[in-house]
Amino acid sequence: MLELNLTMQDALQSAAPNAALAAKLQLYGQFVGAWRADIEYRALDGSKRHAEGEWHFGWVLDGKAIQDVWIFPARRLRGEREPWFGYGSTFRWYNPSIDAWHIAWFDPGRSIELRQIGRAAGRDIVQIGESQPGVLRRWRFTDIADASFRWIGDISWDRGVTWTLEMEMRAARA
Repeated sequence: MLELNLTMQDALQSAAPNAALAAKLQLYGQFVGAWRADIEYRALDGSKRHAEGEWHFGWVLDGKAIQDVWIFPARRLRGEREPWFGYGSTFRWYNPSIDAWHIAWFDPGRSIELRQIGRAAGRDIVQIGESQPGVLRRWRFTDIADASFRWIGDISWDRGVTWTLEMEMRAARA
């Protein structure tokens, strides 16, 4: 019989990775926890926005996926009148048939969604997806250590021939 006192959060969260996939899940599983991020966003018009953000990763769906919440600026810095610049979530799950990760990111406040495929590239992680016809977005986790990493977001209008830096974060465990 279903326990009606369980919350949606109880049904979603998992304490650990699924044992059958644990080794493969470690690619993103290494980020599970809370992070402070020093973020610089570079708009197409040349303007920049710099602030502290926060990033929270956790196991979900019987430990078979990882979901994160990315907040910019951090909640403690957000003023009463300042709208969220970014408040989104990413859902990542490993697909053994392609030996890669499916990634779905969305920010409902700005009506933005992006799907990517992610893979290890040496010591880094590279995710690539098309945000609109002909426009590629590449997100990379680099300089990965136990308590820190660098995240780089690039955009390409020429199918990946050239890339322009759009956002960079340096994250440290909170």
